Amino acid sequence: MTAFLQIEGAEKRWGNDVTIGPITLDIARGEILALLGPSGSGKTTMLRLLAGFETADSGRIRVAHEDVTTVPPARRRFGMVFQHYALFPHLDVGANVAFGLQGAGSREQVASKVAAALSLVDLGGYERRKVHELSGGQQQRVALARALAPEPRVLLLDEPLSNLDPALRERTRRELRQVIKRVGITTVFVTHEQEEAFDLGDRIAVINAGRLEQTGAPEELYEQPANLFVATFVGRANVFRGAAARTLCGGTGDRIIVVRPERLRFAPTGLAGIVRERRYTGAAAFFTVESETGERFEVLAEPDAASVGEQVHVQAVRAISC
Repeated sequence: MTAFLQIEGAEKRWGNDVTIGPITLDIARGEILALLGPSGSGKTTMLRLLAGFETADSGRIRVAHEDVTTVPPARRRFGMVFQHYALFPHLDVGANVAFGLQGAGSREQVASKVAAALSLVDLGGYERRKVHELSGGQQQRVALARALAPEPRVLLLDEPLSNLDPALRERTRRELRQVIKRVGITTVFVTHEQEEAFDLGDRIAVINAGRLEQTGAPEELYEQPANLFVATFVGRANVFRGAAARTLCGGTGDRIIVVRPERLRFAPTGLAGIVRERRYTGAAAFFTVESETGERFEVLAEPDAASVGEQVHVQAVRAISC
C-alpha cells in the first residue's frame, strides 16, 4: 500500500500519566479509515491532531510526503465535519456551503462551486433552503458539502452520525459512504460504534487508553483480534477461563478463550449450565446461560432452541485464543 496520509509516532501529552500515542498509521489515497474506541480512548484527540487543532508533542504527520505537523489548520487543506455539524441557522444552505469559500473567486465562481458540492451529496437545487427545513440526514450532507467545497486533500469526520435517530442512521451511513467513494477522497472518521465503523470503514484502527491496539479490515478484527480488548470490544464475545475454557476447547492450564455467541451451540454434552434469560430478535434469539460455576455467557440460536430454566450443554464451534 502506498501511503497518502502518514501518521508517524504522533503523541500528545497532558501530564505524566495522560498520553495519547505514540501512534503510527499509513492511510492510502481514497481509503476510509475508522478510528474506533470507547469514550476517552484518544480517538478524537488523534482527529484534532490531524486537523491541526492540537499540536503533537512528538512525531510527524505527512500528506503526499508533505510534513504538515506544524502547519496551521487553514493551510492544511483538510475538510472537517463536526459532530454537531456547526451549521449556521441564520444562513440558507447555499450560504452555509459557501462559508469556507470566501476569497475563492468571483460570486459566480463561488456559486458554481457551491452547486457542484451540493450535487455531490445529492442536494442539487437546495441552495435557498433554510437549515431548519432539512431533515437530520440532509443537514449532515450539507455539512459534508461545506467540507468538500474547497476541494480538500483529506476529509475528517467526528462522530458523523451520532445526532441521527437509529432508523435514519443506517440509511445515512450507506449514503455517506457512497458520496465519499464517489469523490475518492482520503477520509478519517471517529466513532465509538462498531456497526458504524464496519459499514463505513475500509479499515479500522482500534484505539484504547491512548494506544493503537490493532488496525485491519472488519473481518480481520472480528475473526483475528490481536488481544483480549479487541476481541471483547469488537462484536459480542464470551470470555471463558480455566475449567470452562478447557471443557470447551481442551488443553491444560489456566487458558483464556473468547467465543462469539453464534459460535456456541446447544449439544448433548459439553459445558453444563441453565438458561436464565432469552431475548428474541426475530430470526434468532440470544440465550443467557449460567454455568455450574456461576459464569454467564450468551448463545445465539434459533428461537425455540431452549427455554428459560432448562438445563443445557454447550459446545464451541470455534474459539479465539487470547
